[in-house]
Amino acid sequence: MTANPTATMTAKTTAFDAISALLGSRFTQSQSDRDIHGRSESHFAPMPPDAVAYPRSTEEVSAIAKICSDAGIPLIGWGTGTSLEGHALAPRGGVTVDFSQMDKVLDVAPEDMVASVQPGVTREALNTELRATGLFFPVDPGANASLGGMAATRASGTTAVRYGTMKTNVLGLEVVLADGRVIRTGTRAPKSSTGYDLTSLFIGSEGTLGLITELTVKLHGQPEAMRAAVCAFADMEGAVNAVIATIQSGIPMARIEFVDSASAAYFNQSSGGDWPDAPHLMLEFHGSESGVAEQAARFGEIAEDFGAQGFRWAEKTEDRTALWAMRHNAYRAALTAYPGRRPITTDICVPISKLAEAVEETAAEIAASGIPGPIVGHVGDGNFHALLLPLEGDAQEWERAQALAANMAERALRLGGTVSGEHGIGMGKMKYMAREHGEGWAVMGAIKAALDPEGVMNPGKLLAGN
Repeated sequence: MTANPTATMTAKTTAFDAISALLGSRFTQSQSDRDIHGRSESHFAPMPPDAVAYPRSTEEVSAIAKICSDAGIPLIGWGTGTSLEGHALAPRGGVTVDFSQMDKVLDVAPEDMVASVQPGVTREALNTELRATGLFFPVDPGANASLGGMAATRASGTTAVRYGTMKTNVLGLEVVLADGRVIRTGTRAPKSSTGYDLTSLFIGSEGTLGLITELTVKLHGQPEAMRAAVCAFADMEGAVNAVIATIQSGIPMARIEFVDSASAAYFNQSSGGDWPDAPHLMLEFHGSESGVAEQAARFGEIAEDFGAQGFRWAEKTEDRTALWAMRHNAYRAALTAYPGRRPITTDICVPISKLAEAVEETAAEIAASGIPGPIVGHVGDGNFHALLLPLEGDAQEWERAQALAANMAERALRLGGTVSGEHGIGMGKMKYMAREHGEGWAVMGAIKAALDPEGVMNPGKLLAGN
């Protein structure tokens, strides 16, 4: 039996009237707000919602969820809109719940090294709040993303090799379920052996199981000393093998990043830099003065064995920031170098032992395609990215770029890895989920059906039939 369009429209109108009565001017159907929330940094076409809600409390989120669930209206969570696989787009319309007005740091407990925050707090805002405590929150995906969005997508970034991802840095959550129920997962205790790990269930669920309205996160002590290093290599093989040897030697790096020769060249063009047009490694060491000095020296010896040259070191904050500029600005520098091209950004993650093979095969295939495609990555944990740049409006180049991205995913699975170490699934990589997870994907679908039987939570993402 098909739905009655008139009844469906009446239910939507009634639901929107109820949300409007709840939020007043913080509920809008204006075209400008809808357009803003229909765009992303991904390659997908705009997909605007029917309306946008700006709640200020868990109670309001709960009420919105119940209204929408009863009416069968999709709900999409929105942090800062920086996701790369279309996570926050609205392919089936519905209501986007924008958490920008739930942006308070609720509590900081320095003695426990934890903080409780609302989902709209960004990582930079939290670290600004923490300056006087001697603590910091380490997860850095590059963009100044919201912590709620980072948890929902299981974000990681440049510091994951030392401090872990959102999975290891979130102790507990408050979540609003599809039917409006509010649950709390986890505690402030460092560990627990009670019941299912619901915190981990919601981290990385991409908004398909519930809306996160509060997080309890781990904090870390500001290191006594920090030292950054950048060095060039004659070829990609030497750089990647230096990473592998450094990891296997047990040197506790805080960051270890890779940029290829094309990325270095684009950065020089856009900023007037003087880096060699060669692959580079960028590292940072955290710890005591003596520990950092020892770690840096050990890395220098390993890197030189693989042909490293042109070492540059920095300790002061401003000097370290300057050294890291090439990595942080790689995306924008590449876009500047190739105007008129539409980026497809993709990532994979493989076991460290397979990293060189994965990077070299990917680089060779991109070079043969004729499409610009610089490679960068958090190679310290086997994760790297390709920024594929087909010409806007060129159907053949677009198809070749899509094939390159698909081959990267296939390569990751063949080498025992995952189709995404950081960007997530969203709408872009659902077709690989059955191969990566087998029957586990069906189990995920069963969990989804149990918690969201009407399928209103971020439909069209992550799960088949969602």
